[in-house]
Amino acid sequence: MADVVPIIIAGGAGLGIGCAAAVLLGRAKLRKQLALSKRAERRARSAERLAELGSMTSGLAHEIKNPLSTIGLNIQLLAESLGELAIEADERGRLERRVGSLQREIERLKDILTDFLDFAGEKKLDPKPTDLNAMVGELADFFHPQADRQSVRLYVTPADESVVAEVDGPLVKQAVLNLLLNALQAMGEPNEQSGTREIYLRTEIAADGDHREARLRVADTGKGMDAETMASIFKPYFTTKSGGTGLGLPTSRRIVEEHGGRVEVHSELGRGTEFTLVFPLPDEPD
Repeated sequence: MADVVPIIIAGGAGLGIGCAAAVLLGRAKLRKQLALSKRAERRARSAERLAELGSMTSGLAHEIKNPLSTIGLNIQLLAESLGELAIEADERGRLERRVGSLQREIERLKDILTDFLDFAGEKKLDPKPTDLNAMVGELADFFHPQADRQSVRLYVTPADESVVAEVDGPLVKQAVLNLLLNALQAMGEPNEQSGTREIYLRTEIAADGDHREARLRVADTGKGMDAETMASIFKPYFTTKSGGTGLGLPTSRRIVEEHGGRVEVHSELGRGTEFTLVFPLPDEPD
């Protein structure tokens, strides 16, 4: 009987160690769950705070636009009244230049606020089956006159096959138009040293097995970008153009990402830049 006692004691000790380990493990899991819960709560509060700030800033932008419109209207009336004043031509010209400067600054502020509201405002998608080939044709008709004024040739190449994606057509048009305007600005003003001035707009379908994507490409033959510039182009308010708001490209990327897509960029100094908007397509049935 004495030989059995150590075995029973050993077994009891083993059970005691196992229970202690289980308790410690349970406490560790509980601490981990509490930590995760606190982090989730902090993230939720942060998201709520950001939503409040977004709503406040959008409201503030709208409130600023209203008095700006009133100021702009009064400046226009002032410009008309200048023509009725009996003053010397030199004095009239000086006053008209000042009024013109005010008008330009008012319009610039309106553009900044409009771009801000496009970027910061909530995007409520209304996706519908949209023919991207037809869309680029409509954009080309709209954009051609502006390209012609700056001596830029616009080439449109729709895909040979139908490219129908479930997207919000007006928002995607806005995203593509932002890229077209960006490409046009990348050309600069035409001069004797201007080389090839071309913009390419095309659609295609890419497939990897059963996974399919619609691709909409906007390429230009401008001066291109270096790596440092490319790393910053989607940051709000970053711009290399005089008078630009720096919100066009971030807005385009946000629109594409809201559709579950992405924006790809390739650029070479001295050769130009290409943006590709990628939208998911339904997988082909077996």
